[in-house]
Amino acid sequence: MKVTFVEKGFILAGLSNILGVLLFSRLFTNEVMMHSQPEVMSYFGLISIILWGLAYIAVYQSYEYVPLLLLVFVIEKFIYVILWLLWIITHSLAITYEKDLFAGIFYTIYGVNDSIFGIFFAWVYVKMKSVQTK
Repeated sequence: MKVTFVEKGFILAGLSNILGVLLFSRLFTNEVMMHSQPEVMSYFGLISIILWGLAYIAVYQSYEYVPLLLLVFVIEKFIYVILWLLWIITHSLAITYEKDLFAGIFYTIYGVNDSIFGIFFAWVYVKMKSVQTK
């Protein structure tokens, strides 16, 4: 069975969450990362991000049956992007990089990554709705 572009997108979104958290948090030991934005990136927050990643992977073959879940994914990504933007405008990436390279890289890319996958989930939702209305 051939995996489609959209299915690959769901898998990539999930792996991005799971592997991104595990790598940049250094298996939940990166205190700089967790303390830089504790309301979002606490230990519990990082576990939640992994769970979202597992959810993306769980529906990669059945996403067309759960269109409202795609909207939940879009909202979730939108919230993370807003929180990232608020962090970016109120904190110094340079200071974060000085404290920890992995935390600096993470805070540089996490909002961009979430933007890309938020747009992807929205695109899939719109594509599905247009097919359903035909």
